[in-house]
This record gives sequence, structure tokens and C-alpha cells, in this order.
Amino acid sequence: MDGVLFNSLPNHARAWEIVMARHGLHFTQRDCYMQEGCTSRDVILNAYKQQKPELNISLEDVEAFYKEKGEKFVELGGAKPMPYAYEVLKAIKATPGTQIWLVTGSAQLTLLDQLNSAFPGIFVRERMITAFECPHGKPRPEPYLKAWEKSGLPKEDCCVIENAPLGLQAARAADLFTVILNTGVLVYEDFAPWKPDVFLPDMKALLDYLPQLLH
Repeated sequence: MDGVLFNSLPNHARAWEIVMARHGLHFTQRDCYMQEGCTSRDVILNAYKQQKPELNISLEDVEAFYKEKGEKFVELGGAKPMPYAYEVLKAIKATPGTQIWLVTGSAQLTLLDQLNSAFPGIFVRERMITAFECPHGKPRPEPYLKAWEKSGLPKEDCCVIENAPLGLQAARAADLFTVILNTGVLVYEDFAPWKPDVFLPDMKALLDYLPQLLH
């Protein structure tokens, strides 16, 4: 979702940076992009584990931290749809026999409303794997494996579209064909260890590539 369907990561990165600093933690824009795809709970716990291992953080503390970060994200302007994303989704949906699944580390209760507002007629709740279904998310393969299993399709007919190294790692661990959209600040070398099948610079490039992907 973030970094693929929505151009939200710049504001996410800034929100994390600000709120982490309030709690005495160092967190950069690059850290956000490298950990994108993790659940927010894991991002928070990882930061404390690495920088303040002596502290015992409760789940209540994590929830309060996440709420604070979410409020800052909204204050900074939230998210806007990624250019060309709706055109890509409509082209996929118009292709006979295709299914569109959303696999995200998000736990936003308003997620479906947000998607339906930006991309009407595309998404249904039954084809979404979120942090509610997989609390232990990317880079573990379970979220993508769950989507694949529910789809009923053979793996060779499936494709993951990702923008994050952790998402790529999860997709490759699930043994799925993976297209990377590098819509952020990272470079190919950040993805190279997991060998993406296709590496594209943006959503427009994916729109141009779709005839090959859907063939």
C-alpha cells in the first residue's frame, strides 16, 4: 500500500523521525524505507531493542507510540494516491481471470474506506491481508503465502508488486515472482541480495510493462 498505491512514505518517514526523537531514539528517512513493510509494532520494538535494550516496553506503550506517530503523519499531510496507480489497477482488473490482493503491514481500521475513495471498484475486504490477519508480517513470507493460498491460483500465475526490501524478502521467501517499484530513496543495491525478477523506477514504468506481465 504505502510506496506503491500511495505516495505516503515521505510523510511516514518524517513522522517516524519526529516521534522517535521525542522518545530519545534515532531514526532516519532511510531507516523508514528500509523497514517499510514491517508492522508499526515491529518498527517500534526494533528501535528500542537496538538503541535502548535496557527498557521494558509494554504493549500499551507501543500502542500509545503508534497513535502518536499516526497523529503526526496526518498533521504532515498524510497520503495521496501514487500517480498512475489507478490506471494500473484498472488495467489489471480488466484482464480476464485476474485477482487483485492487497498485502500490507498496516492495521488502519479505515483502510478499506481509504482504498475505495482513491481507487473505487478495485478492492474488497475479502482480498486483503493486513496486520490483523498476519501480526508477524514482512520480511516473513506468511502474508504473501496467505494471499496466495486464498487466491487458489498456482504460484506461476502470481506476481507481487513491491517497493520495499523487506517486502521483496518476504515475497522471495514465499517463492513468488516479484516486481520492484523503486518509488523512494533507495538504490538497486538495497534490493540486490533478494534478486527481484523485475526492477522498475516508478508506477508509469509498471503501466508500460503490464502487457508483458499480464501476457
